[in-house]
Amino acid sequence: MIMLEKYITAAGQGQAEIVEKKSRFIANVSPAASEKDAVSYIEGIKKKYWDARHNCYAYQIGEKNQLQRYSDDGEPGGTAGMPILDVLRGRDIKNTVIVVTRYFGGTLLGTGGLVRAYGSAAKAGIEAAGLIECSLYTQIHITVDYTLSGKVQYEVLNKEHIIKDTVYTDRVEFTIQVNKALADSFIEDIVNITSGNAEITKGEDIYLSKKI
Repeated sequence: MIMLEKYITAAGQGQAEIVEKKSRFIANVSPAASEKDAVSYIEGIKKKYWDARHNCYAYQIGEKNQLQRYSDDGEPGGTAGMPILDVLRGRDIKNTVIVVTRYFGGTLLGTGGLVRAYGSAAKAGIEAAGLIECSLYTQIHITVDYTLSGKVQYEVLNKEHIIKDTVYTDRVEFTIQVNKALADSFIEDIVNITSGNAEITKGEDIYLSKKI
C-alpha cells in the first residue's frame, strides 16, 4: 500500500448551518477511512433528517483520491454535490465525507444561488470539524550504553525528532519517531556520534497528526 508523506483530513465530526432566503443548509462532516464508512455516515444523516427535501453529499477517499463520489439528491444537476466535492478538492482534503441537508424555505435560489449555498455550507462544516495534517514517521529503536545516551538525546532534541519511549536496563533503549524522509540521515548521524556503538533497528511507519 502506498503511504503518502503527508495529507490533510477532517479532524473529527462537525456540523454547521447557514440560511439562504429562509432555506436551511445543514452541513455534517466526518472522517471516512473507506467508502463503506462514508456510505454508512451518509445513511445515518439521511435517517436523522428524514423529513428534509434534500440530503446532498460528496466524499473523497484514497491516497490519490481514487474514490470521488457526489449526489445532488434531487437538486438541479451540478448545483449541490459538485460544489460540495469542490470544497474537498480545493484543499485536497482526503478520507472525508460531507453531507449538506436542505430544508426548503419557499423561495427558489436559482442555479447560482444553490451552488453558492451548498459550497458555503460545506466550507462552514469543514471549519466546524477542523482539519489535521497527518505526516508519516518511522519508529527507530536505538540501544546504547549509558555513557552515550546523552549524545543520542541531544541529537534527537536538537533535530526536533520525538522520543516516544525510553527504557533503562543495563543499557538505554530509545524509541524515536522520525519524519520518514529524514530517517536514513538520522540513522547515519547516530552511527557517527556513537562511533558505531549503537544498536539501531527500523520499526513500523506511522502517521502523526497536528491541527492546521
